[in-house]
Amino acid sequence: MTARIIDGNALAKVTRARVRARISDLMTQGQRPPFLAVLLVGDNPASHIYVGRKEKACKDVGIQTKTWRLPASSTQAEVVALIEKLNADPSVDAILPQLPMPPQISRIDTIHAISPAKDVDGLTPYNQGLLDWNLPGKYPCTPAGVMEILRAEGVKLSGALVAVLGRSILVGAPMANMLSHAGATTICMHSESRDTAALTRMAEVVIVATGARHLVKKEWIKPGAIVIDVGIHRDPDGTLTGDVDFDSVAPVASAITPVPGGVGPMTIAMLLVNCLKAYEEKLV
Repeated sequence: MTARIIDGNALAKVTRARVRARISDLMTQGQRPPFLAVLLVGDNPASHIYVGRKEKACKDVGIQTKTWRLPASSTQAEVVALIEKLNADPSVDAILPQLPMPPQISRIDTIHAISPAKDVDGLTPYNQGLLDWNLPGKYPCTPAGVMEILRAEGVKLSGALVAVLGRSILVGAPMANMLSHAGATTICMHSESRDTAALTRMAEVVIVATGARHLVKKEWIKPGAIVIDVGIHRDPDGTLTGDVDFDSVAPVASAITPVPGGVGPMTIAMLLVNCLKAYEEKLV
């Protein structure tokens, strides 16, 4: 058995085209373009790369962006003050704080400061509560992207056993919620879990978001399982790799996302979807 490689770039292209078409339609009706405000605090090289990719993706579909670049020495009060200013600005439809931020900046306090209506990362307690209640809202981009991948792959989640490795508010926790709402039986594991490899091997779908390079080996995977790798790491030679040991797992799985080119493009695509959603809600 050789796993089919899931092309996240191709699926993201379809999603972007749908967003672009909707924005174009709104523009013909005389509406202004959607506007995304990005906060970038400090000089993290990876964050600068990610922000650049998001800006490019927004431009591609017709979303206007502006990035507020604050020095690494910025205080929590300065970050919150800027967010409150953007919350009050009617021309700003969406706010995205690029994480991580310098250590003196609290991620929780920063997220709490964002208006839920403009929270395109879907991380505020309000939006996470909508997800908990299975109500429409702005859901975290990466797990939302994974759900789109599974839908596009025709995966029947109702009744399926799915293993989610990781419990972060960015991916693991909302991922487990979305899967449960779709009818899956979900095992959510983390650093304190026991028998993680044995439990993972029982699953028909395995979603890995641990931040641990090559944690998941072929012995962890049930033959024919679908494997979604959310992790991303840069090796000393510059090569990007994931939380899954791709070379050993691919011959066992039936389908697998590569790193790069799997989940990453869909994360950005779902950011565009959330931006459009925040914009359209203001038009009602």
